[in-house]
Amino acid sequence: MFTAHSIFNEMNELGAKKVPFFFMIDFLKENGEVIPLSELPENIKFEINSEKKQTIPFSFDFNKFPISFEEYESKYSIVHKNILVGNSYLTNLTYPTRIETSLSLDDIYTYSSAKYKLKYKDDFVCFSPERFVKIENYQIFSNPMKGTIDASINHAKQLILNDEKEAEEHATIVDLIRNDLSLVAENVFVNKYRYVDEVRTNDKKLLQISSEIRGDLASNFHEKIGTIFDNLLPAGSICGAPKSKTIEIIKKAEQYARNFYTGVFGIFDGENLDSAVMIRFIEQNSNQLLFKSGGGITAKSNAEAEYKELIQKVYVPIC
Repeated sequence: MFTAHSIFNEMNELGAKKVPFFFMIDFLKENGEVIPLSELPENIKFEINSEKKQTIPFSFDFNKFPISFEEYESKYSIVHKNILVGNSYLTNLTYPTRIETSLSLDDIYTYSSAKYKLKYKDDFVCFSPERFVKIENYQIFSNPMKGTIDASINHAKQLILNDEKEAEEHATIVDLIRNDLSLVAENVFVNKYRYVDEVRTNDKKLLQISSEIRGDLASNFHEKIGTIFDNLLPAGSICGAPKSKTIEIIKKAEQYARNFYTGVFGIFDGENLDSAVMIRFIEQNSNQLLFKSGGGITAKSNAEAEYKELIQKVYVPIC
């Protein structure tokens, strides 16, 4: 496993040679993997931008044991107070939830329906609906996802699109990602704004709101893939704005190590690249499973609603 900026140096070197490779980078850019696809071990499995769906052939148990609202509220209060005094406009607050399930990590990887899936050894599994960046035909694309609602609620689509807090949060992230992409690309613009995706889970259907931002890259972008990622990370959608101060607030409030949760993974195929934000993440920790989840906090947030969202996002997309 690579550490710190050796991750990005290796990505630059392999990219310059147009060697296809897998990469994985943690939340704080401290550790990661960069492995030529020809050398990828069998205990690292992934699917990129896949629409493949498998119906699970057996029933399963899935139970979650979240922290109390009082404990969550103490963390939320740290974040919200910092926002009210102007230290952050938006902060992504997360926490691990202990789960118990009859599913193995291999089962979750195999039967989860998600655009991006990763099983890393016996350490964790990720089934993410959110792209980080895609590079294709010398263009870079990002699809930040902000805003989630239970689709069974009456007029769910209208409610989520008309929610002032959700609209403000989404606008902040789109602006942040647009500024980030401008560090590495030219002619950056918002191509689609606040479109609705549907996600099916083990117990319900969710609606999630995304946007698409794109820009133009130089013809030699493959020589500096690592530099591009170094400039873009951590992903704006899972930290907040402004990044550096918001990360300080996250560390103070969360008091646990995200590690690879909210990092990114992806592949470079020798010509183009696609990658995902590592959300919807289950980690093997000693003898228990931890599901890490969270949401964006703004000045208009409500602690009870944010607590419910954290719990709502603890699911497996298996039908």
